[in-house]
Amino acid sequence: MKLNAILCGCGAMSKGWLKAIASTPSLAETIKVVGLVDLNRATAESLAKEFGLEEAVIGSDLAEVIAATKADLVFDVVIPAARFGVVSTALKAGCHVLSEKPMATSLEEGAALIALAAKTGKVHAIIQNRRFISGVRRMRRFVEDGAIGELTGIHCDFFLGPHFGGFREEMDNVLLLDMAIHTFDAARFVAGKVPLSVYCVEKNPVGSWYSHGASAHALFEFSDDVVFSYRGSWCTEGKRTSWESEWRLTGSKGMLTWDGEEHFEASVAGNEPGLLHGFTTIDVPGPMHDDETHGHASVIASFIDAVKTGKRPETESSDNIHSLAMVLGAIESAKSGRRIEI
Repeated sequence: MKLNAILCGCGAMSKGWLKAIASTPSLAETIKVVGLVDLNRATAESLAKEFGLEEAVIGSDLAEVIAATKADLVFDVVIPAARFGVVSTALKAGCHVLSEKPMATSLEEGAALIALAAKTGKVHAIIQNRRFISGVRRMRRFVEDGAIGELTGIHCDFFLGPHFGGFREEMDNVLLLDMAIHTFDAARFVAGKVPLSVYCVEKNPVGSWYSHGASAHALFEFSDDVVFSYRGSWCTEGKRTSWESEWRLTGSKGMLTWDGEEHFEASVAGNEPGLLHGFTTIDVPGPMHDDETHGHASVIASFIDAVKTGKRPETESSDNIHSLAMVLGAIESAKSGRRIEI
């Protein structure tokens, strides 16, 4: 079944979507990009030329392009402030929608989109591509297997200094909204727990080239007494961490560390006498399913499967709103100086 798709928002991020579709045979055979929507026509035309989409209808009005193309899907890659209008328009026009994150700028908007998707009977999911990588899938499997006993904590460090230019450097709460949501969503997925509360300190450090919120330190309480701590900065020069953060999982029997790239190390208590009992190294198995480890391509494939079969996609909006709630709770805590119930 061939599905006609419109890409709404033709900036740099859209290229990751199109590359994933073009390089994945099952997606390339299923998805036909029939429309490109952007406020700047030249941007859309440049994208069409780069990806061989010269036959696609180009316009600045999403509703008009949907009508002209009879699209089945809308891929929403617009800036967060425009997301509610784009998703609402697409759902009302009868299209399934896969959106960039965050899914909305408020919980009220998020809830309204969930309700609209239910009313229209359309799939609405979020492209949380970072949970669809091998390392995150391995951690989830490791926790589920109980190799280090009951999970007690997840601790993540994220320190980089990217000079993007453009809208990010003008955003409020830039780290929490645009990047930390990846780690928050992955932590929630790995833990398999419900986020309950958060206390957060947000700063824009001396030397920051962002206008607001390039650094954040957040402490979350999850269900079953699991704690998730996050320390991050997007304006830290020097030797960086991985884009996926550096992770430490603690359990009742041992711990696991992941550098966010290729190196895993896991261990349980050893048998040495005295104050410290040492440790015994244990294996960290690979992901359960390799087809769930290809980032954008895996999220898009999950979305397409849901459209075709009626199954619930892993990153559907009704689930992803819990990750949004973590971000917005952290922002509210930082503003108020109080612990916030999620």
